[in-house]
Amino acid sequence: MRTARVQVRRSKLLWGACFAKAKSNGRAKALSLTDTDMDPQADDLQTDEMCAAHVQRGDRNAFGVLVDRYQEKLHRYGKKFLSAQEDVEDIVQDVFINAYRNIQSFDLSQRFSPWIYRIAHNAFVDSLKQKTRSPFISMDFDTLLSHAASDESVENERDQKEMKVMIDRGLDQLSPKYREAIILYYLEELSYKEIADVLKIPIGTVGARVKRAREDLKRTWNIKN
Repeated sequence: MRTARVQVRRSKLLWGACFAKAKSNGRAKALSLTDTDMDPQADDLQTDEMCAAHVQRGDRNAFGVLVDRYQEKLHRYGKKFLSAQEDVEDIVQDVFINAYRNIQSFDLSQRFSPWIYRIAHNAFVDSLKQKTRSPFISMDFDTLLSHAASDESVENERDQKEMKVMIDRGLDQLSPKYREAIILYYLEELSYKEIADVLKIPIGTVGARVKRAREDLKRTWNIKN
């Protein structure tokens, strides 16, 4: 119970900021909860899906726990995906607002992480579209190569560490679709299936994009070194 309450307290500042922002935008009514905020028990909040179930029953504190669990992850995702964008924090706040507003649509039999990453993906792509003239294309030649890249490769710990170094140094050289795939796979540690759910593309296409991004990163690394 103590752990859950600590998570709630740590989340109140960001969650309060999200709620205040929604209120200032005229969306507070849509975000309003029951008058009684239940005190979540640690045993009831062991998984994200348990937290989501509490939120669906009107427990604001349980959503604060989810904010605490995903705040850093989504911020990192946004900073890497959007590169030098300055408004990642605002976008992440909007992601949480949209997640809360649409929490009733979440299927409790499914995993929560792909669901909220999908909301974040849409928000980040919208930001890219607004700041660039070229459209963000999600379906292309990669789909033709997907049959040969649907299996996740098994890498040892050393290879994974080397790839993460390459990502840190060469991520900005990748186009958005490859950049996002490699971020979700190596940094956010989602499976091909989860990434496919987030991006709404076939699993094989995810494999093709990760493979292409990995090859481009290695090529950039070799040129620089």
